Amino acid sequence: MKNLITFTLIIALAFGTYGCRDFDVLPNNPNRSASVPPSLILRGIESDLNQEPWSLEHRQNQFWCCNYNYYGTNEYWVKADLNFLTLKNVLKMEETANASKKASYGALAKYFKAVLYARMTQKVGDLPLTDALKGLADKDPAYDTQKDVYIQILKWLDEANAELKVLIANIDTSLEGDFFYDNDLTKWRKAVNTFTLRTLISLSNKVADPDLNIKAKFAAIVNNPTEYPVMTSNSDNMNYIYNGTTQLYPTNPGNKGFDKGRYNMAETYVKGLTTLNDPRVFVTCNPAKAKLSSGLLGTDFAAYVGAPSGQSLDDMSSQAGLGNFSYSNQKRYYGTLAGPEPGVQLAYWELCFNIAEGINRGWAAGNADTYYQNGIKASMSFYGITDGALITVTNQDEVAIATVTASVTNYLAQTSVVYAGNNPAGLNQILTQKYLAFFQNSGQEAYFNYRRTGVPAFNAGPGTGNTGVIPRRWLYPSDESFYNSANLNAALARQFTNGVDDVNSELWINK
Repeated sequence: MKNLITFTLIIALAFGTYGCRDFDVLPNNPNRSASVPPSLILRGIESDLNQEPWSLEHRQNQFWCCNYNYYGTNEYWVKADLNFLTLKNVLKMEETANASKKASYGALAKYFKAVLYARMTQKVGDLPLTDALKGLADKDPAYDTQKDVYIQILKWLDEANAELKVLIANIDTSLEGDFFYDNDLTKWRKAVNTFTLRTLISLSNKVADPDLNIKAKFAAIVNNPTEYPVMTSNSDNMNYIYNGTTQLYPTNPGNKGFDKGRYNMAETYVKGLTTLNDPRVFVTCNPAKAKLSSGLLGTDFAAYVGAPSGQSLDDMSSQAGLGNFSYSNQKRYYGTLAGPEPGVQLAYWELCFNIAEGINRGWAAGNADTYYQNGIKASMSFYGITDGALITVTNQDEVAIATVTASVTNYLAQTSVVYAGNNPAGLNQILTQKYLAFFQNSGQEAYFNYRRTGVPAFNAGPGTGNTGVIPRRWLYPSDESFYNSANLNAALARQFTNGVDDVNSELWINK
């Protein structure tokens, strides 16, 4: 009885004690942080932004192909995978940075919002933006037009550049957790303006729109490097580093036995190289086995053959099995867990080609040829190709079969490579070299540039799906039709004939 009375008193005291407390406090765990530092959120955002080499996207850029349907196909997309969850983290980072008075994160947040919206609108068109940025709390956000999305993107980038200028001048050291640039705000400022030039070039079909003012903005950046610093060498590239332990290179010895024979190189890329006698083919590709068996040497450009991306999978698989196609350089790309190179997100060589293109189009004064050549040299240098450099050619079995002495000077002196001037032929050269330099980097920029300009011509057929037509856009995610159908339907009616969400419809940006 005494024990029962004691137990009853304990229970009563317990209820009495907690009865006076705010129940909202009860779930708090004193051993856990009540907030997340912006540096931790930043790392997650940067991980989400990473666009890996040897991905599905690069099959759709027609750099390589899958020849075995168990591992995939070469068909193009249907529905878009949008980045609103990452955007939500960007807003949270911005919020925590404001609370802790760390302005560097706020400046980067503007850059991240610009990048995410650029990626998304390039896929689908109009997007929820104004309403979606109200804490992402609205269940039914209205869609902003693609034009208004781009106006906001350019505004964010301009603000990010201005804010980073002040932070750098004040020697701000608050940034932590950044693995792209190791917390270097000077490099981030260069990246912001380099990305702005990419954005302006992507709007080339809207150059006459006074609200966008593309020419003036482009010229302001090119002509004023003090106010708008940009990348000046490959050392400024935005790189994702594969360390071989926690971050493994996408192709590595661990998956070599599973898929190295299931993927071969694509004709669009390989033919682009061999037509120009380009030494990059010796670094990125193996010669086709059948070509070597026929007597060609590893130093013969004719020994390198890519598969047409539009070829039916059965035919491609059969031809690959006969040794008629080149594979990626097996020794280079499957050699180590860390891989031969970083994953490049934004590069100096692209900047050079973008400036060359803008000058070619008459957007700014300058020597397009110089930028064109610097872009080629920078891309070659990424692969270790410089005048006098020795390139070891290997076959599909990773055996060295030849050595080539590189000459970038001789490459640039070829009639087919010498810049034709600020005319359509010169523009075609710039766009071709930009495509070749995009190999396995920069996400889907190779496709976006093809869609905008038609250069190079992509291969299409039964293997690429969509009745042999390369799609012009992605469909909106299914969730939108379930949870935001009224606003989605209004956006579709505004953009496309009969309001149909169709992969073959043209986006405003390319009309």
